[in-house]
Amino acid sequence: MGFMRKGAAGAALAVFAGSAAAQSSVTLYGVADAFGQWFNNGGTQSWSMRSGGNSGSMIGLKGSEDLGGGLKAVFTLENGFNLNNGTFFADSSAMFYRQAWVGLTHEKYGSLSLGRQYQPTFWSLYPTDPFRANEVLSPLAAASTSLDRNTIATQTGGGRSSNAIVYKSPNFSGFQLWSMYALAASVTQPYPQSTGNMLDIAGTYSGYGLYVGLSYQFQHPGSKNIPGLPAAVNTVSVEHYTGALAYRIGIVNLQFNYTYHKPENPAAGSVAARLNAAHPFSVAELGATIQATPADAIEIAGFQRVVRGVHDNTWGVQVGVDHNISKRTSFYGRAGYMKNNGLATTTWPGLTAIGPGEKQTLVGVGMSHRF
Repeated sequence: MGFMRKGAAGAALAVFAGSAAAQSSVTLYGVADAFGQWFNNGGTQSWSMRSGGNSGSMIGLKGSEDLGGGLKAVFTLENGFNLNNGTFFADSSAMFYRQAWVGLTHEKYGSLSLGRQYQPTFWSLYPTDPFRANEVLSPLAAASTSLDRNTIATQTGGGRSSNAIVYKSPNFSGFQLWSMYALAASVTQPYPQSTGNMLDIAGTYSGYGLYVGLSYQFQHPGSKNIPGLPAAVNTVSVEHYTGALAYRIGIVNLQFNYTYHKPENPAAGSVAARLNAAHPFSVAELGATIQATPADAIEIAGFQRVVRGVHDNTWGVQVGVDHNISKRTSFYGRAGYMKNNGLATTTWPGLTAIGPGEKQTLVGVGMSHRF
């Protein structure tokens, strides 16, 4: 009888475990991406190997559990790394720099998630950048995040926020709404800085070959402790306005986006005021993605970054080609040129301009594999 009871209990556990397995799942995925780069930095040339030129190298885990009634528990963890040397990407103190969140999603009511997440503005802008807002070789990322003496105190969104609460609505006939409120956060790399609370709201529409995205961010003050400066710089509150547009005609997807960063005036006597480092600036990008063959895509983009109230602007162009040799593996090439004017020091993320007003030229060839 004892044997029978144990056998029945074991069978029940087996059935329960099978049921649980059928209702939940965890997926391991990632990208391995490396490229060789030639860089002309104001006349100084260099060769190097880097990571993530097409898509950031990463390892991720995502999962879901069916809770019944159309409700699911979901999570995502994404680590970014440099394939060329095995180090963490951007911040060696962050195990999951790219994403780390948990939440609930419902087929009728949308999703609510908590943790480090992409901002609504990022999702509204992403479909209109031919280089997919890549953190290494996208000229849009370069124009938006470059360290510039006239905009040190003008915060930029950065694409992701820690301590964030995000709501995403269901898709209503092509329309979708996003909202986020993120609490203050701090990091130590690439230099110590803190960000204030952030509100981010976005709306998108996709249908009949047309894509439209609009978003608004309000970012509260923070601070930056940049090496070489005698004191920490107080960053001011900033409003970010973004409009994005794309239209597909056959194999050509025409793309355009515009962002305006409007800071508050810094307090009199503050470090930001003494450095005159809180100017507004705008970034505009016009480009196209051409699906030349099922295996080949061509990307073209031109951009301009303009800082208001001072001689500080940059324009540039970039072309790229992707060739898929399988569903998961591709080769790619990138070639870009930037012309800085006045006090501008814009260059690609992870690189440093040799000085203000200098030209930058970059050529890269690499390989990307998804798993």
